[in-house]
Amino acid sequence: MRRLAFLLAVLVLTVLSQIGGAVLILAWLLGRALPLTARRRGLAVLALFAALYAAATLAVVPPLAALAGRVPLPCRAEPGRPVAAGSPLYCLLNRNYVDPRLVPLLDALAAAMDQAHPGTVTLYLDANFPFLDGMPLAPHLSHDDGRKLDLAFFYADPGGTYRPRSLRSPIGYWAFEQPGPDDPQPCNEPRWLTLRWDMGLLQGLYPDRPLEPERTRAALAWLLAEGPRLGLEKILLEPHLVRRLGLSSPLLRFQGCRAARHDDHLHLQIAP
Repeated sequence: MRRLAFLLAVLVLTVLSQIGGAVLILAWLLGRALPLTARRRGLAVLALFAALYAAATLAVVPPLAALAGRVPLPCRAEPGRPVAAGSPLYCLLNRNYVDPRLVPLLDALAAAMDQAHPGTVTLYLDANFPFLDGMPLAPHLSHDDGRKLDLAFFYADPGGTYRPRSLRSPIGYWAFEQPGPDDPQPCNEPRWLTLRWDMGLLQGLYPDRPLEPERTRAALAWLLAEGPRLGLEKILLEPHLVRRLGLSSPLLRFQGCRAARHDDHLHLQIAP
């Protein structure tokens, strides 16, 4: 049972962070060499894992990822660069790596949003792992080559005032903007083997934090107008939100009914 639990922990950490499983194995090997009782050795392995994982995330992974053609996005907004991770988890789990060509696109969008609406911070969600093209970022079907990036919507308080750096759900996903009765709904029929989860039980748990349409529309309009010269290939967004925001462009695509819903975030993709 201990071996099974250990293997399961390695698998889960690999799926979540790519490097976590390898770091846990290294910590276990080092812990076995220590002359300790079984209980103390277990605590030592946990301490070693935490120290090694932090060291790898901060000092080892970024330069190695750069050699592989990926760079980390900033975790916090800085003066002159109003971009941040929507949750610390994205940086902690090494899910904030992108093809370097995505960086100027995101920076230019954030600068334009801050210039048009001072105090606006552009939040990103899942990006990509630091290594290995072809290893998807679960639960996404893509996000496996550095060219994909999810952006959070902009939100307001119940009175309509913009809330900087705010999400509706703790991680930015699964708080859906529900379509109205007259909106396009292309996925009403049930399907097997789909990642289009409605998460109905969660929807009532989120705070009353409506979509801030002015900034969300402005961000999309800027991407549609300026994104192609910076390599933007497409944006995935649900049809009912495209209609609600009054937008139209061949860059706006529907991801299909077997992929995750895209009315809780924007999915950007640059060309190969």
